[in-house]
Amino acid sequence: MSAVLAAEGVGRVLPGEIPVTLVQDVTVAVERGEFAVIMGPSGSGKSSLLYLLGLLDTPTSGRVLLEGQDTSGFGEDELASTRLRKLGFVFQFHFLLAEFSVLDNVLLPVRRLGELAEDAARQRAETLLDQFGLRDHRHKRPHQISGGQRQRAAIARALANDPSVILADEPTGNLDTQSGANVRQILRDLTHDFGKAVIAVTHDLTFAKAADRQIGIVDGRIDPGWRM
Repeated sequence: MSAVLAAEGVGRVLPGEIPVTLVQDVTVAVERGEFAVIMGPSGSGKSSLLYLLGLLDTPTSGRVLLEGQDTSGFGEDELASTRLRKLGFVFQFHFLLAEFSVLDNVLLPVRRLGELAEDAARQRAETLLDQFGLRDHRHKRPHQISGGQRQRAAIARALANDPSVILADEPTGNLDTQSGANVRQILRDLTHDFGKAVIAVTHDLTFAKAADRQIGIVDGRIDPGWRM
């Protein structure tokens, strides 16, 4: 089975009078249907690696391959298009737009991609909200639903364009225990039932133990000996 997302010798250094190395010489690959977590001490480069894998930041060395395609030569427009089509993002804070309904938040990426007619786009968004138990909340604003419901809406938005990979940065970090468990199970189901690759940064040991693989990173490097 070939990797759906891979980093080969990836590094990122912030230039300056004293350059800052965030990630150095990382090689890692994630398969379809795999739930992987990135863990390590604070400041170890976990989120920096996730942003490189998600094409949100550009590596200063090495390359990132998505579905076997080298993205290192992509311009900003192609990177943005690739993120919209093939990657979904979930963050610790849901980043739902307060002025839009839950339904319209989920519709945002579909409308931006522009490949579905409005009726089909709305049907897709409502199906996702049904899947996550949010049908009765679809016309509410984000402030009118709970934190766990907001995060489920954010996951629905991340899935709106049927991406190959979901990248999550501390997706349960702002949730109570039960809501966190719900989000953890949703992400696990996305891999095992729907064949998505999920890559998440977490400090949550319970969350990490639910994953298929834990990737340790220390001082910007993959540490094969790292243990939870």
